[in-house]
Order: sequence, then C-alpha cells, then structure tokens
Amino acid sequence: MPAKSWTMRVLRHSDILIAAAVIFMVVMMVVPLPPMLLDLLLSVNLTGALVILLLTMYTGQPLEFSVFPSLLLVTTLFRLALNVSSTRLILLQGYAGQVIQRLGEFVVGGNPVVGFVVFCILVVIQFIVITRGAERVAEVAARFTLDAMPGKQMSIDADLNAGLITEGEARARRRDIEREADFYGAMDGASKFVKGDAIAAVIITVINLIGGFCVGVLGRGLSFQQALEQYALLTVGDGLVCQIPALLISTATGIVVTRAASETNMGREVTGQILSQPRVLAVAAGLLFVLSLIPGLPRLPFFLLAGMSGGLAYTLQRSAREATKEREAQARREEQERLRQPENVFSLLQVDPLEVELGYGLVGLAGGAEGGDLLERVVMIRRQLALDLGLVLPPVRIRDNMSLPPNTYVVKLKGVKVASGELMADRLLAMSPGGAEAPLEGLATREPAFGMEALWITPQQRVQAEAAGYTVVDPASVMATHLVEVIKAHAHELLSRQDTRKLLDAVKASNPAVVEDLVPEILTLGEVQAVLQNLLAERVPIRDLVTILETLGDRARATKDPDLLTEYVRQSLSRAITARFAEGGCIKALVTAPEVEEEILKAIKVTDRGSYLALAPEAAEGLSRSLARNLERVTGQGLDPIVLCSAGVRPYLRRLVARAFARVAVLSYPELEPHVRIESLGVVRLRED
Repeated sequence: MPAKSWTMRVLRHSDILIAAAVIFMVVMMVVPLPPMLLDLLLSVNLTGALVILLLTMYTGQPLEFSVFPSLLLVTTLFRLALNVSSTRLILLQGYAGQVIQRLGEFVVGGNPVVGFVVFCILVVIQFIVITRGAERVAEVAARFTLDAMPGKQMSIDADLNAGLITEGEARARRRDIEREADFYGAMDGASKFVKGDAIAAVIITVINLIGGFCVGVLGRGLSFQQALEQYALLTVGDGLVCQIPALLISTATGIVVTRAASETNMGREVTGQILSQPRVLAVAAGLLFVLSLIPGLPRLPFFLLAGMSGGLAYTLQRSAREATKEREAQARREEQERLRQPENVFSLLQVDPLEVELGYGLVGLAGGAEGGDLLERVVMIRRQLALDLGLVLPPVRIRDNMSLPPNTYVVKLKGVKVASGELMADRLLAMSPGGAEAPLEGLATREPAFGMEALWITPQQRVQAEAAGYTVVDPASVMATHLVEVIKAHAHELLSRQDTRKLLDAVKASNPAVVEDLVPEILTLGEVQAVLQNLLAERVPIRDLVTILETLGDRARATKDPDLLTEYVRQSLSRAITARFAEGGCIKALVTAPEVEEEILKAIKVTDRGSYLALAPEAAEGLSRSLARNLERVTGQGLDPIVLCSAGVRPYLRRLVARAFARVAVLSYPELEPHVRIESLGVVRLRED
C-alpha cells in the first residue's frame, strides 16, 4: 500500500518532474559533473533508449505513442548534455568514469585505430541508413497524411449522413485524423533532431580526440604514444556510450514512421506475416538444400538451415490445416446451435419489399469493375419517385441469380416475380418513334417497359441510328425505366403501415395539428394507409400530405369508407390531377353514356364490409367491347386514353376498366379544374350499335 501510494504521488506530480529533468539537462552543459554521477546518467540514457525502442515495437498504432516527437527532442538534448559533460571530464581530468573507461577498453582492445573504425561504422549506419531513411519516410507520411485529410473528412461526413455512425463517433474520428496529421508533421520535424545528433557526435568525437591529444602532450607532458592511447580510448568509449543509445532511438524512430498500417505490436505482425505462407519456407528449404550439395560451399550451415526451414514449413502447414478444420467444425457447431434456437427461424420469414435478380450476363450492369451504374440509377429512381408520387421507396436489393438465363432480369415484389425482361449488355436498344427515315439492321425485340418494337444494335451503329430518327438507350437505362414503371404500377403495395407512420411523422414535424387532429382521434393508421394506397394505385401523387390529411379530417367524421374518402381526397387534389392530364388547358377523353352510369349505379351493392359492383355479365361484356374499340381508336391517334364519368360511379368503373386496361385513367368531373375544356373523343356505351 505505501509503494502504491508513493507511485500515485509521483504520477500526480509528473509534470513537475519532467520540467525539472529538462532544466537539469541544460544545467549539465554548464556545471561539471562528478564521474560517478556521469556513470549513472549514462546508464539512464542507455536504459531509456532501450525502453523507447521496446515501446515502439509493442505499440499497435503510432498514435498510441503520440508523445514520441517531443520525447525524441528531450532524449537528444540529454545525450548532447552528456557529451558536453564527458568532454569536460576527458579534457580536464583525463578520466570520465567507469562506463566510458571500460567500454573503451573493451571495444578498442589495445588498438585505438580499430576502436575509431568501429565508432565510424556505427555513425555511418545511424546517419546514412537509419536516420536518413526515417527522415524520408516521415516526410512522405506527413505529406500523404495531409493530402488524405479532405477525403477522410468526406468519408466521415458520408457515414454520418448515412446513419452508420453517431455524432460522437464522427467527432472522435475527426480528432484522430487531426492527431494523425499533427503526429506525422511533428515526426517530420523531429527526425531532423536525430540527423543533427549524428552530425554532432562526429564533431564532438573529433574535438575530443584532437583536444585530448593537445592537452595530454602540451599540458600533461605525456608522450605522443601515451596521449594517443589514453585519449583515443576515452574518446571512443565516450562516442560509443552516446552512439549506442542514439542508434536505438533512431531505430525506434524508423519503426514508428514505417508502421502506418499496423494493427498490433511489431512482433506479432512480423511473425504472423512472414510465417503466413508455409510454401515460401518450403521453397527456401529446397534452394538451401541444393546449395548444400554444390561442391566448394560449406555444407553444414546450408544443410542445417534447409532442415530448419523445411521443418518449420511442415509444422506451419499442418497447423494451418488443423486450424482450418477447427474453424469449419466451429462454424458447423455454431450453425447447428443457431438453427436449434426457434427465434432464429424468424429471419428466414423476412422478404425484401423489392428486389432485382440478374442473370450472370447482366451482373456487370450493377457496377464494380465492369463500370455499370445501375446502383447509382436506383438512387436517382428513389429521388424521382419521391418527387413524382411522394413515395419513399424502400431499399432495392440487387443480386445475381445463376439459375436465370444469362441476359434475363427479374423484378420481385415481396419475394414474388412481377416483371422480367431480357437485355443484351454489349448492345444498345434502338426504338423508332414512328418517324424513322431508314430501316436499321439489328436484332428485333420489344422494349420491356412499354412493349414498343425495338432493335438491339451495336455501339458502332449508334450514330447511324440517331441520324435515322431512332431513340437509342443503353441497357442500364432500359432496365431502370422498366423498374420505374413496375414500381409505379405497384406503388400502393410498397406503401407499408410503417412507411405511412414515417410520412405522418414527417408532416407532424411541421404541421402537428393536422396529424394530431386526425390520427388516432378520427381515423386509425390503417385507414389512412388505405386511402393513400388507393391514390397510389391510380398514380395520384401523395406529396401534398397536408391537403390529404386535412380533407380526411373534414370528411372522415361523416364516413370512414376508404373508397369514398379517396374520392373526396381526389377532388381536393384536382389541381394536381388536372395538371397531369390537361394539355393546353384541354383534356381529350372518352365519356360514358348515361345508360352506362345508370347500370353501374343500379349494380352497386353496399354491405357492412364496404361496397362492390355486381354488374350483369352481358352488360360487363358489352361495356368492355365498347371500351376496347374506343381505346384502340384513341391510342391509334397517339393519345393517352382517359375515361370521364360522374363522381358516384368513378371508383367502380375504374375497377372494372383496370382488369383489362390497367393504363387507362378514369377521372370524374369534380376532379377537374373549372377552367379546363373537355373534348370528347367518343362515347363508351353498354353495347355497340
């Protein structure tokens, strides 16, 4: 307990201790130190350098040792202060403590020239190899980190906007990016300290050698040989005592700046990555064995290394196989355990609201290396539908299906196929609007969205086709257009109750009174959903939700019939409906004969569960024949088919017409603006004369 308390007290006042240590380093350059204290400080220098090197090896990310640039400056200052103190003792007393004396004797070994050469080699290794390389890596890392900052910031903003991360996580990531840029910028500058330290070591060594020789010969009366032996020994010992920690620090600097992509400590990464390919070791063992058989080369070293490499390769390969088997067995056990749990079966019951399956010949349209842009087009489709219909499209899953024919795609709604088509990924679709000047060679087909006759042509024929009056589109555009039409045709099925809740919540944020007055006081969420689905089934936009909800709030007190409420809402949206169908202030449409409306009104049956149409078979058949003949004549004129009737029969006539003519718009007179002119294109009767 006392030891722990003492440690905590030291850590609490660590700022004072660090400041005192830095001041002491500066004082060392001026105040002489006794040899015993110098020995202690030199040992501290060596120990600190070794600790820093080990820390860099056990650090996973460079930012975990972000204080390293400042520590590099402090250690450099400490070594220079020790150099000054040892130089003072060497020149004044001819003795600089036991550490320098013993190390010099051990390295020099009675030959000052050998000791000086060893010192020069250490300086060259540090200055030219390690320091210069670390300096270059730090400079490049700082430059690349600063250049990558805008992209990283945009990536964080994109993840935040997509809801993948929270605001707190985004702030933490931004701080990490800023710290990383500051760290590498600081390392770029701090590496200059190491370079300067190496240069200073050479200069100090030369000064010690020349100054010591002069002091020994001129001041102490030593002979040339005695002065050379004594001061060369001390100079080399002093240089080595300072250069060995400097070499360790330089190595630590290189390790820090070269581990930008590390995720764990250096030992695990080195062994994990070097030993990750046993086949490489096996090949190396074979080459070493061949070298051991060459005459003239030493056989024993190569043979031993070949045996060690081969044995290690075999061991690693066997361990890898066992690990693979264990992972597979573990995966099977986990899968079996997961399937035993009843709640996990529910995940198999989920279906995607909307999905597109592609044959393998069309996979390139989805994106990736082939350059397709279907995924980007789906994003634009979501925006288009939000603007056109006010519908927030659920996510569209796009995936390949190898069981499909290569050039076929299938659109599924809630797991059930609703549409399909065939494309040629390497060709273009040319459609003639009716005014093409010249025939075009190609593979005959039909455009999948509207069933128009078209041709598949090569990209080289595009200019020719456009000059002849054809409309030329790429396969991705064809699929996207078809997908839009399928979604519009089934938009009412895609509007779920949860989607309805989200739409109401969006309106509530700006118009709370409209929502609170209607749901759940007057209508339930399901009843509002039914009205919105009725509108979407006839492609009436629901963007103006405020008007829709206000109308429901006014009318729902008298009736809760979704069909009748839909008619009231359509009348409130008359401006939008009129703008959709009117051209030049005029609507050209087929009108229903009075006997048709009378027959429909008589056939309406009202029950507790709603109303339905019970039209006699012969009347329904005659109405269908009359409608088909008129529609054929109208479409032949290039006009969109529209049928006008009274408001009372419109929903029932729409259901009857939609069975055979899904694209025909059925409107009522109250849904049109008063200023719109109506031009009759024909009369729909119960039977043709």
